[in-house]
Amino acid sequence: MTSPAESRRGGRPRSAEIDAAALDVTLTLLDEVGYRRLSLEEVARRAGTSRPALYRRWPTRPALVLAALAGRLGAVGVPDTGCTMCDLGEAIGVFVAVYRRLPPDVIGSLLADCAGDADLHALFMTALFDPPRQAVRQTLAKAVARGDLRPDLDHELAVDLLGSWVHHRVLFGHASFDDADIETAVETLLGGIAADYPALREGSRQDLATPTPLHGLHSDTASPR
Repeated sequence: MTSPAESRRGGRPRSAEIDAAALDVTLTLLDEVGYRRLSLEEVARRAGTSRPALYRRWPTRPALVLAALAGRLGAVGVPDTGCTMCDLGEAIGVFVAVYRRLPPDVIGSLLADCAGDADLHALFMTALFDPPRQAVRQTLAKAVARGDLRPDLDHELAVDLLGSWVHHRVLFGHASFDDADIETAVETLLGGIAADYPALREGSRQDLATPTPLHGLHSDTASPR
């Protein structure tokens, strides 16, 4: 179907075949040469079209790459086994699966190119960032409804805690995230890292309530002249 904008221009309708070919070629080139070396000239050549035709569809290289990656990711499934520990492990696995479908050098460079443009940044968030987060939100809501997680849980913070572990390891590549790592991350999140959190919190309150003397001085000792 011809869009209103195309009708006003009097141009030809967009070709679905060219759209599909350009997106497929973009994914192939991302795997072959990475994001930084991907050129629209080569995409156009392999897709059997022209650069102007690409620009009519996607005004920038990041927009084209985001469209291609969104197609590769597809729908993001929501974990729901009825086991909260299992589902949270699967929820982290959702983030991991998303990034494993992306060429290794894409995320950081693509985000940098999108950061200074509000529309591109919004597109980045919609295409790559939000889908796994929404799936994990649903997983957390079901765990709260089962009574396995606190009813006052801050869902957005919990999603950040689950996702940031993966984001950090993807961006910096300093550590793995295999199944054993995911299990450990879930256990750490659910169990917390304090041996006795109530006692730790009470001790902190007492420390804050007790004035700390100045270094090298005592309250009952006069300073020498």
